[in-house]
Amino acid sequence: MRISYEWLKTMVDVPEDPSKLVDEFVRTGTEVEAVERVGADLDHVVTAQVVSKKPHPDSDHMFVCLVDVGEKNLGADGKPEPLQIVCGAQNFNEGDHIVTAMIGAVLPGDVKIKKSKLRGVASMGMNCSERELGLGNDHDGIMILPPDAPVGMDFTDYRGMSDTVIDCEITPNRPDCLSMCGMAVEVAAMLDEDTHIELPRVQSECGPDAHDLVDVTIDDPELCQRYTARVVRNVKIGPSPEWLARRVIAAGSRPINNVVDVTNYVMYLTGQPLHAFDLGKLTEVDGKRHIVVRAAADGEELETLDGVERTLTPDMAVITDDGKTPVALAGVMGGMNSEIDEHTTDVLLESATFSSGHVSRTSRNLDLMSEASIRYERQVDGANCANVAEIAAALFEQCCGAEVCPGTVDVYPMVVPAPVIDFRPDRARMLCGADVPDDFMVQRLSRLGCKVEPAADGHLTVTAPTNRPDLTREVDLIEEICRLWGEGDITPTLPAAKNHAGGLTVDQRRVRLIGQTLRACGLSETSTYCFADPSDLVKLGITDEGRGIPVKIINPLVADQSQMRQSMLPGLLRSVAYNLDHGVPNVALYEIGRVFYGHEGKSQPDEPSFVAGVLAGKRADDAWNQKYAEYDFFDAKGSVEALLDALRLTKVRFKVADPEQYPWLQPGRAAEVLSQGQVIGWVGNIHPASLQKIGVDEPVVAFELSVEHLLRLAKKELPYVDVPTLPGVTHDLAIVVDESVTYEQLVQRITSAGGKLLADVRLFDVYRDPVRVGKGKKSMAFSLTYRAADRTLTSEEVEKAHEKLVKKVLRATGGEVRS
Repeated sequence: MRISYEWLKTMVDVPEDPSKLVDEFVRTGTEVEAVERVGADLDHVVTAQVVSKKPHPDSDHMFVCLVDVGEKNLGADGKPEPLQIVCGAQNFNEGDHIVTAMIGAVLPGDVKIKKSKLRGVASMGMNCSERELGLGNDHDGIMILPPDAPVGMDFTDYRGMSDTVIDCEITPNRPDCLSMCGMAVEVAAMLDEDTHIELPRVQSECGPDAHDLVDVTIDDPELCQRYTARVVRNVKIGPSPEWLARRVIAAGSRPINNVVDVTNYVMYLTGQPLHAFDLGKLTEVDGKRHIVVRAAADGEELETLDGVERTLTPDMAVITDDGKTPVALAGVMGGMNSEIDEHTTDVLLESATFSSGHVSRTSRNLDLMSEASIRYERQVDGANCANVAEIAAALFEQCCGAEVCPGTVDVYPMVVPAPVIDFRPDRARMLCGADVPDDFMVQRLSRLGCKVEPAADGHLTVTAPTNRPDLTREVDLIEEICRLWGEGDITPTLPAAKNHAGGLTVDQRRVRLIGQTLRACGLSETSTYCFADPSDLVKLGITDEGRGIPVKIINPLVADQSQMRQSMLPGLLRSVAYNLDHGVPNVALYEIGRVFYGHEGKSQPDEPSFVAGVLAGKRADDAWNQKYAEYDFFDAKGSVEALLDALRLTKVRFKVADPEQYPWLQPGRAAEVLSQGQVIGWVGNIHPASLQKIGVDEPVVAFELSVEHLLRLAKKELPYVDVPTLPGVTHDLAIVVDESVTYEQLVQRITSAGGKLLADVRLFDVYRDPVRVGKGKKSMAFSLTYRAADRTLTSEEVEKAHEKLVKKVLRATGGEVRS
């Protein structure tokens, strides 16, 4: 929300220095994004007078002018000297007062004024039109000022355009602050000042009653809670008055014409979006225009004011002409078929409230955001519609020379009562942790627009204003008291607790250990959004088995964050893509967070925690004396092994992942992680097809483990095993087996066949040769260590045990000993 400081001064007393108000905004919880000076972009633009105007010697439409800019240009003798400017406009004469941009000026649109030659004649500036100054659309000629305009004055000072604009970030729960009136009330409560907001009123009404010209029907009150319409006639389309154009510019819009500017101005003033229809373009039946608010038909089309033909769906609301032809997309944008143009004489003025959910979905699905939709998405106060229509009608009368028809057509099927809240000052003091006086609470709540009345037992009855949908409970009022009192002025205190020692639980310490271990492995912690794109799982090929149903967000801010995540992997891969796109070639990230699994018939989803990591690129940048290898499967597996070892999980093994169960992983480079026979997660290379769909062109290895399983299977300590004191005997065994036999299968067979005497098994070679080993075969060589805990083994015992092991393994695997 852009707040014009000059405009705000007319509504409430504020400090002369805007920075002091900025400090108050920050103190009371309103984030200030920027502070800018309006008019600073018109530096070197001055008022001037045409001294002479002569035809250009080499052009039939340009003129060579001498323009007096006063002391803004001094000659060699130190006296004012006119500028020579070549100008192509036809609408000025000698003696006219104009606006001139001198050398060094930068006009809106980044137009830089430099010394130039136009057909051989030097030009030392530019005479400006309204459009070139960003003040309107008039480009037919240069801007002519009144005869009494001073010469050589900064144009911003002459027009009173010197203003400070404070750009505040308004949270979605404060729609009241999306207006100048709302911000004036907020500032009054912050500074403990009275507001003095003067709103225009219609001076006279004439002509037929609005009810005789228009009727309104709302098909579904869920789509439209209130619709008011006023009629103004004999409107004279033209430029807006300077004060109106100036305020529209300060609010962030561009002046169009007086009708459009009035509707924009009133929206910025009150927070209520308005729409003006050309009454003459609406179908007249039985002497009336019939406005019907209904749901759009599937496939129905409407050309909006931006010139785009849009196909509508039934979850969108439309304003229709006699219930048939759509003339506006409710709460978002009007239609071209009812647009105000230079031929408009009669206007139908709409002031209405529409369903925030429908407007949000319409704006998102059509990728069409407007100032109106921003406000409707956050909820507009329906109780104020008729008052706002009155304000707009008064401005049409004042700025457009219009005649206002008596009466307001007002259809109000869903009246929302103002919340009445029982407020306990003692409860407020306890929750705030500060001794806030009752008088302070009453005064500040009153300044926020609340009606405060005493009740029994020292309580207060507070009626919240209807433009504050965030004030529905006592705790909401206490929050307002706390922030206006100033959280920085509250003395910090420790919660009272007897016979309790603070500390982390076992699980909290283990979660911290997970992070410490992964950071020690070279991964950096990150935090990604819990909101997700509905297409995330489909893009990556992640199965939804065991992940419940999606938890959808009712009013998402953007389309690609409309549900809660069911996997942490998409968010981490987007972080990889972002880093790679911004020139960071080596990425190693991990995150500990929750995912959300919804279930039919349950009001709350399951929220299990996972730890996930992604690795892309290399461990470090190459140096002159060392080259690093790309991250591969074993880097991710090593990080997982270090994590499991730190938590002291037992009976850990890695099992080849089934490609059908893990389609987002690359076959042959992926594994399930098991502990004590339970699957606790996976590790592997992300499939190239999945990476391509999410915008990653480099190989990525990743892992994801269930924190719940990790904490449950973690051991406080491992069983102690004595250091061997007796010698072991080592035998090498090379077995030729089919390619389908895995290392894991062989180790299981060897360990089972070795019995108690087999102390260690280590693979040290894998050899393939179609001639020496055989086609489709491989030789796997192991080093086997035999040892007894209570005696030194004899060679006979070892040989006997080894022969028995070999026979069992060969029989189980179908292999043979390689000679």
